[in-house]
Amino acid sequence: MTKTSAVQQAAGCCMAGCALAGAAWAVRGRSSSVFAPSVWRARAGSKSVAITFDDGPGPATPRFLETLAEFRIPATFFQIGLNVLRHPGIAREVRAQGHEIGNHSHSHLNFALKSAGLIENDFTRAQSAIGDATGFTPVLMRAPYGVRWFGFRCMQAKLGLRGVMWSVIGLDWKLPATAIAERVLSRVKDGGIICLHDGRGTTESPDVSPALEAVRRIVPALLEAGYHFETVSQLLCHQI
Repeated sequence: MTKTSAVQQAAGCCMAGCALAGAAWAVRGRSSSVFAPSVWRARAGSKSVAITFDDGPGPATPRFLETLAEFRIPATFFQIGLNVLRHPGIAREVRAQGHEIGNHSHSHLNFALKSAGLIENDFTRAQSAIGDATGFTPVLMRAPYGVRWFGFRCMQAKLGLRGVMWSVIGLDWKLPATAIAERVLSRVKDGGIICLHDGRGTTESPDVSPALEAVRRIVPALLEAGYHFETVSQLLCHQI
């Protein structure tokens, strides 16, 4: 291989790598609005944060509600339609305790490469399941795995849903409680949106005890630091 061809090959690899990185950011980047409008933080200045929980409702959700009630703070729960059908009473209790509910799809698919029709149908089914169980129609949605794709923009507009990502995610499906708490507390900032989980996709009875224990460490630490908690919709009143 000549020096010129080697340089050309290296340049081609670099361009391909950049293209792949750009595509990954478009699909999963927290600040990306390529496929649909989304937010991941609010403007700083009010010393406010929002704590959010994905993948419920499930058998562990009432324990999260007890902890939130202990500290008298609101949260936002992005619920899966199938799980709402399994546990409508728990979904109602989330709403009854003053927390916000968002749409986290019906079946918790990775929607990359899926058709626009499938995407719209899945979120529509979740919207109906949540509305039927709680009497509340979500105005927020979060894509499973943070993956957005063609069809999200149209679906969100049709259903009146605002996309929400996160400022910091706890990785609570793989880290112990201490590491989850340290990760969140070291990264959270004023106007931040924290992402944790009170379920694991559509698994019936997952172990989410590390996330629950982390919440018991995160919340008092942030309260002591002078933060106050809001739902995502309340927080976005301070949106950039």
